[in-house]
Amino acid sequence: MAKPINLAALRGFEAAARHLSFTKAAAELNVTPAAVSHAIRELELDLRVRLFERSSRVVRLTAAGETLSRAVAEGLGTIGRAVQRLRALDGRPKLMVTTSPSLAAKWLVPRLDGFLAQHPDVDVRIDVSQRLADFSEDGVDIAIRFGTGDYPGLVVERLFEETVFPVCSPNLLRSRHPLREPRDLRHHTLIHIEWDAQWATWPNWAMWLRAAGAPEVDTTRGLHLSQTSLALQAALDGHGVALGDSTLVADDLAARRLVRPFSMALRGPSQFAYHLVHAPRRSEEPLIKAFRKWILDEVAKTGVPDNTAVDTLAARRKARRRKRHGALSEAEDLS
Repeated sequence: MAKPINLAALRGFEAAARHLSFTKAAAELNVTPAAVSHAIRELELDLRVRLFERSSRVVRLTAAGETLSRAVAEGLGTIGRAVQRLRALDGRPKLMVTTSPSLAAKWLVPRLDGFLAQHPDVDVRIDVSQRLADFSEDGVDIAIRFGTGDYPGLVVERLFEETVFPVCSPNLLRSRHPLREPRDLRHHTLIHIEWDAQWATWPNWAMWLRAAGAPEVDTTRGLHLSQTSLALQAALDGHGVALGDSTLVADDLAARRLVRPFSMALRGPSQFAYHLVHAPRRSEEPLIKAFRKWILDEVAKTGVPDNTAVDTLAARRKARRRKRHGALSEAEDLS
């Protein structure tokens, strides 16, 4: 039977390897530097390898020390995460959902009351992050991600695709420079979203204005923000006109907090969409199935209201003309 490793010596080694200092490791572990040095020497004798190169001024890991350092750090990390999960157990079912900041703010969180009403005993936690979750390490149960859906080894379901179109506060339509046609945007602040390089193909102002027949509008000016939710808030506050993603503006359009000054929309690249993602081994878990069913129902109910301001005004004028014309025709018949 192999001799068991001294776990206290491993802990001292991990701290010394992380700090590359026996003194700092000792301070962290609340022991003396001599105790750390003795524990590491004992470990070296046990393993029959040298773990550190020591000199009067510096401490360096050997190749064997590098190998052991990575393994010990990974092992202690796994144990630490397991302890955190055990400490969090209080008998209530927990669901950790991760998604991007903008989708959380503009679509998911406003709808969560519906899921909580159906499952009042569930403790839902939202992790707002741009990075992809590691389902085996991060404690995440399910994710909603925008991308290509190419997530190997995971269950991926396409939720909804996006169209992109201008949105603004209704008050902006009554400003000094009404928005009657796309070239009128030259009088207003354009609110830009600075996409990461991986989303460089996503529709932007230059693409929309070119498609709308107003390429002369200067797209280098305006307000530049890093998240869609921030851009939409700026539009809500009347600071300019933003390009809104259809899903993220749906609620604001329905409540007429935002309007569409023009009806023309661009469709994003077909390979990009929002996806529901989870680990395959968990597909049959009741909580995962319940959340999946709820979110698919919400997706089916999400629509983009047709409250295009310019188109609506034109339709009203046309209706009034038809009404006047009808009244004149009726008067002619009576005569």
